[in-house]
Amino acid sequence: MLDHVYITASDMVAAERFYDAVMDALGIVKVGRREDWLGYGERADADHPDRNYIAIRKGPAPQEAYARHWCFKARSRTAVDAFWAAGLAAGGTGDGPPGLRHYHASYYAAFLRDPDGNRIEAVCHHAV
Repeated sequence: MLDHVYITASDMVAAERFYDAVMDALGIVKVGRREDWLGYGERADADHPDRNYIAIRKGPAPQEAYARHWCFKARSRTAVDAFWAAGLAAGGTGDGPPGLRHYHASYYAAFLRDPDGNRIEAVCHHAV
């Protein structure tokens, strides 16, 4: 459904450490960096219209928004667990440990807050 998303971070050093770790745990490639920007995933084009991309842009710390978060698909439950561990080790805070959720019988997810408080999730929809 989404082609690309941008997230704001006030501290790019902390953001890079965190997003490098969680994206690597999910198998999402880093495609670039500048002092004010980090990019992960692959941009869509005419030959690859199903690609997805996320950018982290330098800006003021985001205001708290109760339900706002970004969710990344994980290939396995092990990848969700790795996302959780990597995020905590790289300066994130836990906002819901890995486990099954009520959304459907196989919904296995973990929730983290990045160093700026952005809420992100990794989910695996596979039964095992």
